[in-house]
Amino acid sequence: MAAQVFPGRYTVPADGEDVTVFLIGMRINKPWQVRRWATVAAAMPRMLRHLAQHPEAGMLGFQNWFGRTTVLVSYWKSPEHLRAFAADPKAPHAAPWRAFMKEIGASGDVGVWHETYVVRAADRECIYANMPLFGLAEAAGHVKVGAGRNTARQRLGSAG
Repeated sequence: MAAQVFPGRYTVPADGEDVTVFLIGMRINKPWQVRRWATVAAAMPRMLRHLAQHPEAGMLGFQNWFGRTTVLVSYWKSPEHLRAFAADPKAPHAAPWRAFMKEIGASGDVGVWHETYVVRAADRECIYANMPLFGLAEAAGHVKVGAGRNTARQRLGSAG
C-alpha cells in the first residue's frame, strides 16, 4: 500500500525537542559466509520489534536500506535512552553483540558499524517536498513550510 504523499513543502518544527540520531549497519565482507552475515542481520528485526513494543525505551522512529552495506537510521529521545537500551540485559541487544564479538568479531567476515549524533532543535534543518512522512518528520512530526521557514537559513536559525 502506498504511503500518503503530502503535497507541498514541509519541515520539522524547529521548536521541538533535541533528537539523537543513531546510524547503524553491517557490511558483508565475505558474501559466501551466508550463515555468519545472516545471523548478524537477523538480530536487528528482533531489536526493532522490541523497541516498537516498548516506546518508553525512547526510539522515535527509523528507516533502513539493504545492500552489501546496510544502513538503519533511527531517531531517539536522548543519548541516555539509546545507551540504556544497549546496556539493558532484558533487551535484545547485549546478547547478539556478545555473540558477534565471540563468534565473528575478528574474522573479518562481517563488519558492523554505528554513529551517534545529538542534534539540538536549533541546529537542524529539514525539508520534505511532495513526500510521505519520512525520516525525522515521521519520527517527530512535520509542519507546512510558511513565512519565516521558506529558506534553509530561516529553518536552521529559527529556533535560536
